Amino acid sequence: MLDTIKPWISAFRLRTLPLSVSGIIIGSCFAHYNGYFDGMIFTFAILLTIALQILSNLANDYGDGVKGTDNENRLGPTRAIQSAPICPDEMQGGIKMNILVVIVLTVGLIFASFGSKYFFYAFVFFILAGLSVYAAINYTIGSSPYGYKALGDVFVFLFFGLLSVIGSYFLYAKQVDHHVILPAIIVGLLSVGVLNLNNMRDIASDEAVGKVTLAVKLGKKRAKQYHISLIISAMILSVIFAILYYSRAYIFLFLIAFIPLTIHLRKIIKAKTSEDFDPQLKVLALTTFFLSILLGVGYIL
Repeated sequence: MLDTIKPWISAFRLRTLPLSVSGIIIGSCFAHYNGYFDGMIFTFAILLTIALQILSNLANDYGDGVKGTDNENRLGPTRAIQSAPICPDEMQGGIKMNILVVIVLTVGLIFASFGSKYFFYAFVFFILAGLSVYAAINYTIGSSPYGYKALGDVFVFLFFGLLSVIGSYFLYAKQVDHHVILPAIIVGLLSVGVLNLNNMRDIASDEAVGKVTLAVKLGKKRAKQYHISLIISAMILSVIFAILYYSRAYIFLFLIAFIPLTIHLRKIIKAKTSEDFDPQLKVLALTTFFLSILLGVGYIL
């Protein structure tokens, strides 16, 4: 039994989950500050986001696996199809099961948020959930996956940043308020940074199999410059946000996260080989999660 479950747990790539819920945490904290927070909405939003991230991970494993993108030349954790504990047909079955879970959680979230009072809002969010499933699957799956056309950065910014923060806040408040815009952009930039870091690590192996990411298009030198600009922009916008919406000193709690971010930037600047990028993936993902908590909690204290 354990031998059957372990490959699936590995394929879920649990280390990616904290990053995926970062936007939900910020949106929920701001909703709490304005008196809109609801525990049921929060629970469904977190579970749905985790389910979508797992769906994305399984779909990426399948898409890259059947295309041969995941091979012995790829760095990072070994994928399930690549190492063969899960065959493509089994992975397809897992993806379909995950989609069913997403549908159930979407219905639960929409009912918890809108009930029977806001039919139009419910319809819009059901469409957004469908687009999220599409984005999760079509990053690497299909004859024309957008992840192979250097469009992954755009989708990550939209879904992990804008939709995650602004969308989660809307679920509580039934409106969009200006104070969630900058945090949404900040989380989006840092999330794109995580993707770009992954793509910088895989430049050589992606080029070899014809996978065109933005990092492949830019080349290692310009991809590093792009990465640095993403992180520094997020840091600057965080400070601007704290100044614009200052109420008490707690709002600057997020500055603690600047310590690992600064160390991260120094390591990226010095990075020369693909192996130098891989350890920084976990660092940046967890730091983004940490900054989101500090930014949200600092706002409501």
